[in-house]
Amino acid sequence: MKRLIPLMIILISIFGLAYYIAPKLPQQTELRPLGEFYLENSYFGDYSAKSPEVVTSILWDYRGVDTLFETSVFFLAIIGSLTLFRLNKKQEKEAKQKPEEFSGGLTLVIKSVTKIIVAMILAVSASIALHGHLTPGGGFQGGSALAVAPLLIIAAYSKYALEEHGLDKTRALILRSIGLLGIALTALVPLLSDGFVMQNQPIFPAELGGQLIGGSLIYYNFFEFLAVGAGFTAVFLLLAIPEKVFKKILGVRQ
Repeated sequence: MKRLIPLMIILISIFGLAYYIAPKLPQQTELRPLGEFYLENSYFGDYSAKSPEVVTSILWDYRGVDTLFETSVFFLAIIGSLTLFRLNKKQEKEAKQKPEEFSGGLTLVIKSVTKIIVAMILAVSASIALHGHLTPGGGFQGGSALAVAPLLIIAAYSKYALEEHGLDKTRALILRSIGLLGIALTALVPLLSDGFVMQNQPIFPAELGGQLIGGSLIYYNFFEFLAVGAGFTAVFLLLAIPEKVFKKILGVRQ
């Protein structure tokens, strides 16, 4: 209990300071010119991104280069995590040969429910990503939701259930690389049509088969969805290697 006292003091101080400062902050009552520009031109206007979802227009169109570098930073973070926890080929082979060191998963009821939930997550996450140019959401949010599916499978069955069905760390990284390559190609395609890097309209069609796709926005969201989901999955698979296997492989005494 004594250890919680400093934490409680800090929390009380933070909330007290926020309560004191909040009323003194200036209230924004008028729309700023830049915000007005985004609202007017997201779907209509001379600089339209052809998307009624203003946030997506800003992320992948008006300030798309910034988002591109954010994606690159996230990729480097994934690579850094995999580097810190990596095993060599011999160690990975030994880990795969010792699935008995990991629990056989949870009960049959949980496994059955997991199958249903995973199917729902796949559908919802794809919807979040592919409708990101129409409704709140997008590639990152959809990819983050997608990564929950393999995480549930790891918890209910074990990491080996994914690997036995072909989804191992290497394939997850390949999928992530395909996603990043797709983002890069979508960004560079406008240069072939005398456009600019990451230019949306009029390089990419605003509609496809009568459906609004927001030009390049749907492609960015799809590839970001793939990259984020696969990146998180690769890390989950690596961190799910049983601790006992790690210790035996690395020669650490129990």
